[in-house]
Amino acid sequence: MTIDPQRYAELFRTESREQLSAINRNLLLLEQGGDDQEALGAVFRAVHTFKGMCATMGYHAVAEFAHECESLLDRVRRGEQSHTPELMDALFAAADALEGSLEDVSDTSGTTPAMTQALQRLHDVAGGSSTSEFRAMRLSGGALVEVADSDPLEGPGVIVRVRQRADTMLPGVRAYLAVTKARALGEVAAMSPTEDLLREATTPQAFALRLLTEATPEAIEAAIRSAGDVEHVEVDASGHTRRTTRATIEVVAEGEEPSRAPSASAANAPAMRPTRHVRIDLSRLDTLMNLIGELVITRGRLLQLSAGIGDAALDDAMQQASRLIADLQAEIITSRMVPVWQVFDRFPRLVRDAARQVGKDVNFVIEGKDIELDRSLLDEIGEPLVHLLRNAIDHGIETPEARAAAGKPRAGRLVLSAARDRSAVLIRVSDDGRGVDRAKVLAKAKAAGIVDAGVKALDDEQLLRCIAQPGFSTADAVSGLSGRGVGVDAVHTKVRVLGGHVEMKSVEGQGTTMTLRVPVTLAIVRALLARTGNERYALPLTHVRETLEYADGTVQQVRGKDVLVLRDEVLPLLDLREVVRQGGEPETGREIVVIERGERRSGLVVDELIGQQDIVVKQFDAPRDGLALFSGATILADGAPALIVDVGSLFQGN
Repeated sequence: MTIDPQRYAELFRTESREQLSAINRNLLLLEQGGDDQEALGAVFRAVHTFKGMCATMGYHAVAEFAHECESLLDRVRRGEQSHTPELMDALFAAADALEGSLEDVSDTSGTTPAMTQALQRLHDVAGGSSTSEFRAMRLSGGALVEVADSDPLEGPGVIVRVRQRADTMLPGVRAYLAVTKARALGEVAAMSPTEDLLREATTPQAFALRLLTEATPEAIEAAIRSAGDVEHVEVDASGHTRRTTRATIEVVAEGEEPSRAPSASAANAPAMRPTRHVRIDLSRLDTLMNLIGELVITRGRLLQLSAGIGDAALDDAMQQASRLIADLQAEIITSRMVPVWQVFDRFPRLVRDAARQVGKDVNFVIEGKDIELDRSLLDEIGEPLVHLLRNAIDHGIETPEARAAAGKPRAGRLVLSAARDRSAVLIRVSDDGRGVDRAKVLAKAKAAGIVDAGVKALDDEQLLRCIAQPGFSTADAVSGLSGRGVGVDAVHTKVRVLGGHVEMKSVEGQGTTMTLRVPVTLAIVRALLARTGNERYALPLTHVRETLEYADGTVQQVRGKDVLVLRDEVLPLLDLREVVRQGGEPETGREIVVIERGERRSGLVVDELIGQQDIVVKQFDAPRDGLALFSGATILADGAPALIVDVGSLFQGN
């Protein structure tokens, strides 16, 4: 049966975004390196692959636009087009137009306004010319029109069309081997794409060649298939090129016969390799995570019930089931983990454009790209990072002239890094700019009533608290990048929703570092359960340093407030009963949990420590005017609910 390629539209978009990421990444290298032939070749191959995928899906307008980009890149490769800033701007505009075309692309969609404008820039850079190797394009009334040009496949001979398998290893080598097999039967008069492009290919290819031979179609197909990893071969002996306006895919279901008989060489075709990777819709992984979460809750309940029965065989079975559930939980969480480069790789282009917008030179460095995060969390962290990067460029890094006057390199340094810290991930945005003007922030904070009039200076914690206020900004004017007072506020809000927190360090004249501490996964976390009065609360172990008994020797008073003396270190002491505004008298035999957030530590007094447990995090909307102390809720082993304490909120004001 024939399958409409639109069924594969989402897969097409996913793979196309990978190619567009490669285009942007290598365009940046090309812009920095000038004559970087490796980067130029990588851009050319990515555009060529993107064009081929569009053509296969029947997205002809986008394919033709990509074709024109490919033509200009080929002129640069052959030295016919000089490398200029105008060229790079035109190529970046073309990359943006290609990316913008992905959302609503279809077989009937035409040229978008962005594509039209980008095409005009490409023609302006190329002086209105086009390479003879590709079909020329021109603008007519804002639309793309094909100009009649000779097709290299037109002419005498046999047209052989080949499509490689999706799991082809070393596709360039396999394609070259197929061409070599064809040459053994006669003369290869023409190819599309060129042989050089095929040999450089890193993704499975669809290509065609015109063969002058006396061999039969069966012999030609057998020779091509003997090269290996060939999914489809079509031999057209009519002597002319047959164009198709829509691609079709033939699928043979189990128990059905294919629509055409297999070739004589089918028996000799190489065995299909097992596929090592598959693409899974994220919603299915979300469903699996929800199911394993419910299973973890049920496991806790069953363990509690079986412990009360006292049956040794039942206990053994439950312990085995518990281990299997734990292994299953770990595997599902691991399957959702992806390296941060999948989000980080889009930022070099953002930094480049933002720096050009404000007239600054910025050297952007990414570190720790292989650190992994849960897929859903990684998607959410992208927006806060955009705010931090744009703020660093606009507010932090100085102009080249100001940096030179201060004895710094004219180009600022901006670093985006990721690192593991126990069960959390630290994502940092650091710049070597001017730092935050603390005096200016203090003056505006006093005027806004954020800090008391008697405050003389702001430490890093107070500084962050001020600039994270909604609408707070020290910018003298609103720019295209920042100045409206929403950047750090949006970052702080988003990260807290994700169960993390923000830290800040700034030194005037030297730069600023913003650190986002986020959990590796949001769904299931290890927590310490504590009781206060009749209520139980969960404290994520990420923030628990140690526990100890409440004793007179460790608890003292300083200026009328209880403090914890721990190994010659004095820590502030909080009472969870007071924090949650729970009445009643404190119990005897209380215990202390030492909690930490970044480099800050504090003691938290609770009535009783119950133990550790894997908890399933359930997000909830806090009631209006309620306490902003909780990051979610969970269901305990006995079926009762418990609130998850947002440890970061306990440090506010301390």
